[in-house]
Amino acid sequence: MIKLIIFDIDGTLVDAYKAIEKSLNFTLKKLGYPKVGMPTVRRSVGHGDKNFIERFMRRKDVKKGLRLYRPHHEKSLLRYSKVISGARKLLRDLKKKGYKLAIASNRPPKFSKILLEHLGLLKYFDIVACAKDKTEIKPKPFLIPKILKRLAVKKDEVIYVGDMTVDVHAGHNAGVKVIAVLGGSSSESELKNARPCAILRKLSGLLRAAERCRKKDG
Repeated sequence: MIKLIIFDIDGTLVDAYKAIEKSLNFTLKKLGYPKVGMPTVRRSVGHGDKNFIERFMRRKDVKKGLRLYRPHHEKSLLRYSKVISGARKLLRDLKKKGYKLAIASNRPPKFSKILLEHLGLLKYFDIVACAKDKTEIKPKPFLIPKILKRLAVKKDEVIYVGDMTVDVHAGHNAGVKVIAVLGGSSSESELKNARPCAILRKLSGLLRAAERCRKKDG
């Protein structure tokens, strides 16, 4: 029986790509680097903000880049982020059905809570676990076991939901079933190669997919 559903944030529940793109290009302009397009931004997120901006500047500029990026992003999130279609209804329905809900994200804790609270999603989650440094960043198996321990839930009672191959690998490394959602940063072929239990085009199919995943092991 599935008791707990853990979600990634970006590309899974929330579309914050425009907010990320705005903050990145503000930072790059200040440091004298060329502008980056949205397709590149979408393909580069998901590994924490430090790893993200390191892709676009010299190592010597990363610390200064973060000092520029983070204050701008705090405001940008409030202006440009939106809830992915069907996500709010899904979370509301899951809570009504008695599921425990949690977040496991590589987005820094401060920005995760700002984003979730601003969009009215924070109230649905029992735990929000975010990577604080490189030792905790997915696909390393840190965040998910931490959630399981705090909520006293077993591995076979959990589904992890994400949009990237890094999410699938994190779930596998933690020993839990993973459902992937299309429309985020990883392509369908990439997700298939990562071998999640199921791949969804819409979040509305989550519970049906979770039941199929459970039966596969039953």
